Amino acid sequence: MKTRTIGTTTVSEIGLGGMPMSIEGRPEAARSIATVQAALDAGITVIDTADAYLLEPGETGHNERLIAKALAGYAGDTSGVLVATKGGHLRPGDGSWTIDSSPAHLREACEASLLALGVEAIGLYQLHRPDPTVDYADSLAAMRSLYDDGKVRMVGISNATIAQIKQAQEIIGDALVSVQNQYSPAYRSSEDELRYCGEQGLAFLPWSPFGGISKAGDLGSSFAPYAEIASQYGVSPQQVCLAWLLAKGGHVVPIPASRPETITDSAQAGGLQLTDEELARLDT
Repeated sequence: MKTRTIGTTTVSEIGLGGMPMSIEGRPEAARSIATVQAALDAGITVIDTADAYLLEPGETGHNERLIAKALAGYAGDTSGVLVATKGGHLRPGDGSWTIDSSPAHLREACEASLLALGVEAIGLYQLHRPDPTVDYADSLAAMRSLYDDGKVRMVGISNATIAQIKQAQEIIGDALVSVQNQYSPAYRSSEDELRYCGEQGLAFLPWSPFGGISKAGDLGSSFAPYAEIASQYGVSPQQVCLAWLLAKGGHVVPIPASRPETITDSAQAGGLQLTDEELARLDT
């Protein structure tokens, strides 16, 4: 698999999103572990998770622990795997989502994630979402403090505007390496942020690149050009979507959620070279 960089770390150009392994409709743990290990077999070295990916009350860190178990049980070398997790978004286990990006909570959440992942320092720690009740500058300063204290090796932000990215650059400095925003054929409001990250040397990690967990399988029927081009190349519409995203810039690292049987398909997206005319069709 081809590689890209997040900060100074060389990673696979496609990542794996762990969220569906821990929320509603989640598979058995053995199937989730098989998905992670199939991703590793396919050359994927970026795994995205969060402490808030859970289903039942008291399960904070469920997805982190699941990924840690999958890595620990993998027969191959995992030294080059970058696990990216997040703090600041909460899920009580009743189906709702809340936000707490206060400095005190971020430090507490980071410490808990360190334990869940079983690591001394988190590879990439991301501010999950801005908190309207907390000064964003305070949240950013807390992230920088975690970096300064050696708790995290790199810092990212998620669900951020260009103004917030610029503020993060000022406060976090060179520890800031990535922005993770929603971006897909159905959701393109982060086009400016994607472009800005490329100009600034920041990785851009599109979450839900297929339009969301419930809509991923309908990508081809919802967006006809993806199905048409996929048919021409004998691949899936999802692989065409990932190739389209990769063509947006060398700083883009999509993180689709996949099953064991589809993760190999996703990993092959880098080998699909779309023409300018095809990319233009997909853009419109």
